[in-house]
Amino acid sequence: MRQGYEGTGPGAITPDGCAVELYERLPVGDEPEVIERAVPAGASLLELGCGTGRMTRPLLRRGFTVTAVDESAEMLERVRGARTVRSSIEALRLDERFDVVLLASFLVHGEPPVRRALLDTCRRHVEDDGCVLIQREPHDAHDNVPRERNIPGGVVRILSSDPVAPGVDEVRAEYVFADARWTQTFRSCPLDKEQFETSLREAGLGVETYLTEDGTWVRARPAGGRTCP
Repeated sequence: MRQGYEGTGPGAITPDGCAVELYERLPVGDEPEVIERAVPAGASLLELGCGTGRMTRPLLRRGFTVTAVDESAEMLERVRGARTVRSSIEALRLDERFDVVLLASFLVHGEPPVRRALLDTCRRHVEDDGCVLIQREPHDAHDNVPRERNIPGGVVRILSSDPVAPGVDEVRAEYVFADARWTQTFRSCPLDKEQFETSLREAGLGVETYLTEDGTWVRARPAGGRTCP
């Protein structure tokens, strides 16, 4: 496991504490609709950190050509219908660029060196006139705890979010179903709008628009590139 990351429960656990069997159960929300509205129809899409393909499948059904990237072989075994690449996001070096690069699952809230490496990967793989779609945490993600929400067949609980270093919180989550329970501990850095936009600029990207009213989905573009359709 990576330092500060841990997971427990049935089945394989990835180095960042994600449980493969759990991710097979978690439902997809409105993310595919947000993505579909934000980018050209039929675009080529690079999905970074695809997991078991929760978003990959609905994106394929919407006509996108998806290249799905994850460092976990166990996760990628569950992905169907897309080209898959096993790699950490930071180390990814594909000899091609894409119309759209997708960085979802709040990955942009990693610790600063990791965040910069992820955004560098986004910039490296997006066409100069393409888009990078980024999912941010809600503004109160680290304040409104403990909290829980129901999902089909179970409950997701965010148990705590405690500072472990300047600007870095350790988050503990629990996923409870009738037949299984998983926990996950991970690190996340709260980012206000200014900090987020500064991080993008440092990687050669700029915010084009906030796609959702709560600001959790963002369309960015390469500095100097043309505006996305």
